[in-house]
Amino acid sequence: MNAVVLHKSENLDIYSADTDTELELPFIASGISAGFPSPALDFIDLSIDLNRHLVKHPSSTFYGRVKGDSMKDAGIHDGDLLVIDKSLEPGNDKIAVCYIDGEFTLKRIQLEKDCCWLLPANDKYKPIKVTEENDFLIWGIVTHVIKKML
Repeated sequence: MNAVVLHKSENLDIYSADTDTELELPFIASGISAGFPSPALDFIDLSIDLNRHLVKHPSSTFYGRVKGDSMKDAGIHDGDLLVIDKSLEPGNDKIAVCYIDGEFTLKRIQLEKDCCWLLPANDKYKPIKVTEENDFLIWGIVTHVIKKML
């Protein structure tokens, strides 16, 4: 089974999560030194399966590809891959994929008694005040950001 494109838009592409596969990769449990090399690298004997590590709720987990720079100051950049869990409860300061008035957007959420604020992490963009007049849904909570370094 392969991931299926569920939604494509100007702000975010959303894919189903294919967790049927397993791929055990070498894992350095002691951490990786950013200074001098560690002799422990000669003794790699653990492995990690990223599906099991990154996906806690397979039936409610999706992937999203970021488009744009509204969350750059939170360390989320254009092209990053998001792991999104729809089973998690929304809460203040969580980064969420939200559906508002026909569009998906990625923002930090701030919940208040009579409204919700969608907060960008880039001064170029203004916060969005969500009220009962908006067609709004907190679609899922971002649990991990995967970056391409090359």
